[in-house]
Amino acid sequence: MSLTPDAATNVARVLTEALPYIRRFRNKTVVIKYGGNAMVDAELKQSFARDVVLMKTVGINPVVVHGGGPQIGSLLARLGKESQFVSGMRVTDSETMDVVEMVLGGLVNKEIVNLINRHGGSAVGLTGKDGDLIRARKLTINASDAADGAIDIGHVGEVESIDASVVDMLVHGNFIPVIAPIGVGEDGRSYNINADLVAGKMAEVLRAEKLILLTNTKGLLSKEGELLTGLTTVRVDELIADGTIHGGMLPKIRCALEAVRSGVTSSHIIDGRVKHAVMVELFTDEGIGTLIR
Repeated sequence: MSLTPDAATNVARVLTEALPYIRRFRNKTVVIKYGGNAMVDAELKQSFARDVVLMKTVGINPVVVHGGGPQIGSLLARLGKESQFVSGMRVTDSETMDVVEMVLGGLVNKEIVNLINRHGGSAVGLTGKDGDLIRARKLTINASDAADGAIDIGHVGEVESIDASVVDMLVHGNFIPVIAPIGVGEDGRSYNINADLVAGKMAEVLRAEKLILLTNTKGLLSKEGELLTGLTTVRVDELIADGTIHGGMLPKIRCALEAVRSGVTSSHIIDGRVKHAVMVELFTDEGIGTLIR
């Protein structure tokens, strides 16, 4: 069945618009934090996998860092273990950490790898333990009502350092790395790390062209509910100061800001609920979310 003249014109317009972006980003690295609805909705999972494979096919180097909070919570509930959170972070004792490693490093990671491979890519799954990729340090939460001013939330960490040599090897071997945000501390223990933070640090170390954070919102919104984009780091600081950026968006914005200030050309916070969100953001003039330079 042939295209109508209008449909053919639209296809040609899209391809023509994408060409300069493909040229610009060829041989560049793009780090994508994959999470939210894009990770659980069947159609969105398929569109994400196709986007990543297309990127690699046209010469862009995608590196995927994924989360998995809902999947961890679901398995803990099935095991009869209640999830507890402090300041938005899961309290992770040794038993919970075993579940986290099984879900992030096993079930979720391998599902993403399999999905990308089924769409024609060559993905390889990693955790921060592989190749000594992510060194972690224990994260403690400061609290005024705690006896010593700090709350111990168990095996929750932050990034101390990243040795990206194994990622570089995979990228230059024409593979797509898929990374679970688990690090190892000096004590040899495993630590669960926020996937946004790992993606941001990974983008810095790899000197990525772009950091893309998939979310369940349109991006950064003004107080009137309008999408804000084309922001400078100075403007973002102003929006934090006046309270426009607050709550759950703050950690993502700070992660995006730090990446840009550390040499990543641009950070994007985009709506993962939209099919082919990554392609629309990369290869069209309008984009789909908040761009920070």
